[in-house]
Amino acid sequence: MNAWVTTLGLVPDLLIAAVTTIKITLGGLLVALALGLFCAILQSLQSGILRVAVAIYVDVFRAVPVLTQLFIIYFGLTAIGIRLDPVPAAIVGFGINGGAYLTEAFRAGIGSVNHGQLEAAHMLGMTKLSTMRIIILPQAMRVVLPPLGNYAIGLLKDTALASAVAAPELMFRARILVDKTFLSTQIYLAVAILYLGMSLCLGQVTRWAEARLAWTRK
Repeated sequence: MNAWVTTLGLVPDLLIAAVTTIKITLGGLLVALALGLFCAILQSLQSGILRVAVAIYVDVFRAVPVLTQLFIIYFGLTAIGIRLDPVPAAIVGFGINGGAYLTEAFRAGIGSVNHGQLEAAHMLGMTKLSTMRIIILPQAMRVVLPPLGNYAIGLLKDTALASAVAAPELMFRARILVDKTFLSTQIYLAVAILYLGMSLCLGQVTRWAEARLAWTRK
């Protein structure tokens, strides 16, 4: 009983660490979204060099474990004079890695738009940028949103790897508390509940966004 009372007293510490987990998740997600969308648009252009460059980026960063990429960014970049703090390093690492996956998701979404609509936009004199912004992307989001939601939830859980580069996120803090109190069962159970709560919230946001997108098309 005393163990659970002690664990309850540690919950504020875990909640503070959970905020860092959310920061890393949102930061990594924003970087991944920007990179994925940018690379998918480059792939849609009729340029062989750009398509090959994007394909190399996607293949390399999907093939190398994200933990290895975090180590390279956090430890490896110091060899060339670039030193990032743990949280920014984690955001950059997860963002670059996620961008490779989201490039494929956005590419599938853009490819799902009927080519006839692109020809019609061209005949109306719309620029490529306007066509992408007004016609293609709104329709592509219907295809992209479900895998995007799954990626966001997976990213939230993967942020536990950031503890390997000393980012003070949830698992990092939990390990410190376990070392101090030896209450591994209670503390890790509390961590699991926090991850579950955050994942369920993300799932609800995804379902709301899907419903909202479906409603706007009626």
